[in-house]
Amino acid sequence: MSTRRPDESDVRIRPGKRSSRPRTKQRPEHADAESAMVTGVDRGRYTLLVDPDGPGERRAVAMKARELGRERVVPGDLVDVVGDTSGEPGSLSRIVRITERRTVLRRTADDTDPVERVIVANADQLVIVTALADPEPRTRMIDRCVVAGVDAGMHVLLALTKADLADPAELVAMYEPIGVDVVVTRRDADGRWVGLEDVRRALAGRTSVLVGHSGVGKSTLVNALVPDAFRSVGIVNDVTGRGRHTSTSAVALRMPPSPAAAPSPGEGEGDVPAGEDAALPGGWVIDTPGVRSFGLAHVQVANLLAPFGDLARVADECPRGCTHTDGSPDCELDEWVTAAADEETRAARAARVRSFRRLLASRTGVPTPGEGAERESR
Repeated sequence: MSTRRPDESDVRIRPGKRSSRPRTKQRPEHADAESAMVTGVDRGRYTLLVDPDGPGERRAVAMKARELGRERVVPGDLVDVVGDTSGEPGSLSRIVRITERRTVLRRTADDTDPVERVIVANADQLVIVTALADPEPRTRMIDRCVVAGVDAGMHVLLALTKADLADPAELVAMYEPIGVDVVVTRRDADGRWVGLEDVRRALAGRTSVLVGHSGVGKSTLVNALVPDAFRSVGIVNDVTGRGRHTSTSAVALRMPPSPAAAPSPGEGEGDVPAGEDAALPGGWVIDTPGVRSFGLAHVQVANLLAPFGDLARVADECPRGCTHTDGSPDCELDEWVTAAADEETRAARAARVRSFRRLLASRTGVPTPGEGAERESR
């Protein structure tokens, strides 16, 4: 008989299905991570530009690290990546950090949806692309995009296309007074772009995100600005007047710099004016899928008036506590409409006030008399 006393090695314990040992909260520091910019997202795979504008710039494909959880990674994000960033076929890296975003453009499905959808990050400028005809412009949609852009801290530009089909004067007169820059493009009789250089100047040196309804010419504009973009171009349905979605995901594209125009014979380089013919820096253009709604549930009600610069100045004279809704006693917005010098100006002012009050009604649930709290994203 053995006289050895039993020890812990003699004990056989079947491990449980779930370990009782607490999981460590320490995460790797990833000190060797490389910096990259997200340029595209496709079914859980992210296209990156590693070391953007640096000597080692290259494209790579990545997946999102588990520790990021449900945090959304979008085009324009600046991220830290580890793993195989060579960009070789079959290589795959991992996004481990998202750096702090300067700006974030968001939208919701409607004005009551609590779930925010981040569209792009770190864009300097929101470009609202709107056709003057085929399909018809929707000022309610423009107003919503202006509000979202201003709320995100972005410069707002209205790009009007197809000016060969309709006069842009009305929309220009509506949005320039509230601080929205406007550029107008059209095709001449020979099919050449007119106004494209105005767009290029407005985008030069910036990261711009383009939004708009399907069929307004957004992808056509991107293809003209970025010759190797090859974005799909669709047509407008003759029955519904709406375009078909051709861009299925947002993608960031580098707009090349525009060289200076060559001097005319007999002129020296110093004779080239520094205006339209001067060289322009490049920039980034983020093309997004066409949208049919732009919910503003993420925008605080108190911030809805600021983007309507013309109305905000008038509302400063309203009595304290004025809600600016239809029927508010002594609201200066109503006085501003009735004080118009002529019928045309009065109609234009009334349209602006109605547009703002529809937005206000959709966020507060207080319907505008005669119209209801309808959804105005169309």
